[in-house]
Amino acid sequence: MSRAQTNPSRVFAARLAGLPVFDPLGDRVGRVRDVVCLMSTQRGRPRVIGLVVEVTGRRRVFVPMTRVTSVDAGQVITTGLVNLRRFEQRSTEALVLGELLDRTVQLRDGSGVGVVEDLALEQQRNHDWDVTKVFVRRGTPPRRLSGRLRRRGETMLLDVQDVTGLHGSPADQAATLLVASLDQMKAADIADLLHDLPDKRRRELVAELDDDRLADVLEELPEDDQVQILSGLRRDRAADVLEAMQPDDAADLLSELSSDEQERLLGAMEPDDADDVRRLMAYDEKTAGGLMTTEPVILAPEDSVAEALALVRRAELSPTLAAAVFVCRPPMETPTGRFLGMVHIQRMLREPPHESIGAIIDSDIDAISPDAPLEQVTRHLATYNLVSLPVADEAGRLIGVVTVDDVLDHLLPEDWREHDEDDAPGTLSPGGAGGPEGSGGPEGAGGPEGAGGPEGAGSQAGTGRG
Repeated sequence: MSRAQTNPSRVFAARLAGLPVFDPLGDRVGRVRDVVCLMSTQRGRPRVIGLVVEVTGRRRVFVPMTRVTSVDAGQVITTGLVNLRRFEQRSTEALVLGELLDRTVQLRDGSGVGVVEDLALEQQRNHDWDVTKVFVRRGTPPRRLSGRLRRRGETMLLDVQDVTGLHGSPADQAATLLVASLDQMKAADIADLLHDLPDKRRRELVAELDDDRLADVLEELPEDDQVQILSGLRRDRAADVLEAMQPDDAADLLSELSSDEQERLLGAMEPDDADDVRRLMAYDEKTAGGLMTTEPVILAPEDSVAEALALVRRAELSPTLAAAVFVCRPPMETPTGRFLGMVHIQRMLREPPHESIGAIIDSDIDAISPDAPLEQVTRHLATYNLVSLPVADEAGRLIGVVTVDDVLDHLLPEDWREHDEDDAPGTLSPGGAGGPEGSGGPEGAGGPEGAGGPEGAGSQAGTGRG
């Protein structure tokens, strides 16, 4: 008799978040992003029917539990054969991480309410997986104070039958633990998750994200999603988020709104930030002026290589903006004084730290006019093998920089962020998952210490998704 039959395996859902998924040969298929369970009021326990796995191209697919052969603390092993069709949630299904964490439930013993911090999944004698335990903290949902998750109240590990409120859609639900589970995910991956969430849960997640994080996520979303989310924010918060976005992305988003709404939001922004965005909105979107960002790395010619390298290593800079610095006369914000030239990071790495930036300027790269069309910008980038291109006005002042990622956004089809490859079953190739190594769920949200996954859990029959 197998171990699963004599001692059911148990694994906590939050600990599955971000785990790599491998095929039997050891090639990576993707990463676990959520757990799908079948909710039924007639069945005592929610039944776990599969995993949402992110594969190559940030696509999220459904992997039935029948395809899962092993789950442990560090990895998930599958049969390797999965359907590449994009996951679409059904009305009877719930996402454990996306929808059930942070839910307020009633304790059946009448002692009050608690907040779900995790759920335990156990394999049964018939090889099905059920949600059997709920890790609950008494009281109200936790809050994030000064960027840290603050939890109070007694914690309990209860049978799932000992609580009510897991079924259905609550009127209000926090998203604190969901946000904590996304800490290690890239903005593009969170955008993909946000795009797929039901409207109500999407609003709850948006409300919990801080302004800087939400700004990064908005930049990765399709335009219709951007407009919907921004329109649902209070005006003061919408202005704060727009200020945190790259000016070119903020200008593109505002251009999708009515003129009246544009003026209301621009009026609520800080004057300097609003001026940058207004200046960009004055250009056609398919010109250098409409493509450029107004916040490149700008230095004076007497600044040293050491100072330049210290600036480009800042974590908030995108790789395309960190690839070069732009040398100008004062003032050092766009529009600057006279533009002198640019210096690529590779050249700086070959020079002594005390060398002045002005001595190593690449004088072969000319600035482009803000009215230059997209085709000319593209040819210029390709001709000189550049990832960023300076834009200067008639007076020779630097007014912005066009980066290759902004050009690609306009060359690709408008719906490229939502595009999937043709749906087809097959064996997934290795190395397909997005997200950094070791990304996981919220610290402390995994339930009692020592709760791990099964060793060699066998296949199950039936997925509940036929």
